Amino acid sequence: MNKPILLTVDDDAAVSQAITRTLRRQYADRFRVLRADSGLAALETLRELKLSGDEAALLLADHRMPGMTGVALLEQAIEFFPDAKRVLLTAYADIDVAIRAINTVGLDYYLLKPWDPPEEKLYPVLDDLLDDWLAHYEPPFEGVRVIGHRWSARSHEVKDLLAGNHVPFLWLDVESDAKAQEMLTASGVSASPERLPVVVTTSGAVLEAPTNADLAANIGLLTRAELPFYDLTIIGAGPAGLAAAVYGASEGLRTILLERQAPGGQAGQSSRIENYLGFPAGVSGSELARRALTQARRFGAEMITVQEACALEARGPARIVRLSSGAELSSHTVLIATGVSYRRLEAPGFEEFVGQGVYYGASVAEAQRTRDQDVYIIGGANSAGQAAVYFSRFARSVTLVVRADRLEKSMSHYLIEQIRSIPTIHVRVQSEVVAVGGSTHLETITIADRSAGRDEVVPTNFLFVLIGAYPHTEWIGEAVARDAQGFILSGAELLRPGAHPRWTATREPYLLETSLAGVFVAGDARSSSMKRVASAVGEGAMAVQLVHQYLDKM
Repeated sequence: MNKPILLTVDDDAAVSQAITRTLRRQYADRFRVLRADSGLAALETLRELKLSGDEAALLLADHRMPGMTGVALLEQAIEFFPDAKRVLLTAYADIDVAIRAINTVGLDYYLLKPWDPPEEKLYPVLDDLLDDWLAHYEPPFEGVRVIGHRWSARSHEVKDLLAGNHVPFLWLDVESDAKAQEMLTASGVSASPERLPVVVTTSGAVLEAPTNADLAANIGLLTRAELPFYDLTIIGAGPAGLAAAVYGASEGLRTILLERQAPGGQAGQSSRIENYLGFPAGVSGSELARRALTQARRFGAEMITVQEACALEARGPARIVRLSSGAELSSHTVLIATGVSYRRLEAPGFEEFVGQGVYYGASVAEAQRTRDQDVYIIGGANSAGQAAVYFSRFARSVTLVVRADRLEKSMSHYLIEQIRSIPTIHVRVQSEVVAVGGSTHLETITIADRSAGRDEVVPTNFLFVLIGAYPHTEWIGEAVARDAQGFILSGAELLRPGAHPRWTATREPYLLETSLAGVFVAGDARSSSMKRVASAVGEGAMAVQLVHQYLDKM
């Protein structure tokens, strides 16, 4: 953590150097001492400190400076660091100015030049001021800061991207957080909706309404391949893709992993997976993904993020994945592990409020905001149950809206028992959310109770949708055979009548091989898959063994 700053400002170089040396001799163990030679230079230094996440504890400014007086500087500095102690260095003739500054700019003290000996005339004064400042000091957050509106869909997307990629960030709401306005002032950005969210990186770079690609590049995520050719390209970093990356890289395959959003996939949003082998106390989907990605990287796998596959083709023995950025990934083999997404609802109001109170998936980034709120979750499977248990730690109440007549039809027994043991979780079976409403954000939802035959409008600002699943395979087009729902056919399924395109090689397809030889599928995107984390991991590992068999035959 950076030390708090003591900034001295004086246009006389000799005086500036002398007081800087004096301060460093006494305070260098606890503070970082900087100096500026003018008021304008000092303001620029303060702006940079604010953007980089540093904290100014004390500003010590000479009054008589050309261009900007010390009093004028200290007054403008309040915009950047309102809590910093402000001290004016002045001559005897300017005492009246200093006294007036106590009232006009909240001056904490004025010191007459010269201050020798500092042990008597300087240090005692500054010791008192700094002790007072330290008593109220909260160390600043050292990480990415996101400034935006709490009901902004794009702000929600940025937070989700950062959280999913395990990038620590601090959220600052322009409506309720004074520090948000301070950061915008330091950034020189207005709070107009089209310029938000503003992301300030750890280096102090200011990104206005950044695209995902710009954001990823500026926070250190890898966005382009390092090699011209690979043995294995994996599309999707859910459990299946991560398992394949671990096994592929550990067995010497030049492996690259492509992820359009964040590692973990749909499972990565699970707050607690309690029936996964080897974790008796359970593990969050995010933590499981983080561990797997670390493991894959340790073995040498590359991962590029915020890049989306948009086409797949064969060029002789090579398999080419074309990206939305225009780049291409070339390799001997490809594994499609793109998984599934929650089904979008078409009831009135849903699309209008996505990211503004309506969220698909259990957004961990929004969890803190649900504190003391009434939260509603649509869904009756394990993902919805895990979300209900997680949000119950923050929300005043959590209501599961389930279309079936009982949870036992789609939820694990252990999870049902947990839900029944938490008094703030309520379950409404045989019910559906048929409409949502509000002005600038979600304010009400309409629940149709099918058993009672009536509709009820209830107030809420948070609705999480975790129902159904559709595969991320539309980008493939006719490159590989898919079933009527878009799930990818593989193995013996390709030999059945009606598969299009059909398997044409002289040998039989490998178990997880698609209709395009050398291209495999694993996890939830595969037709007839089990839709479980453990089975997806197993398929990812199995796919690597099949890749080896394919490469041996080449």
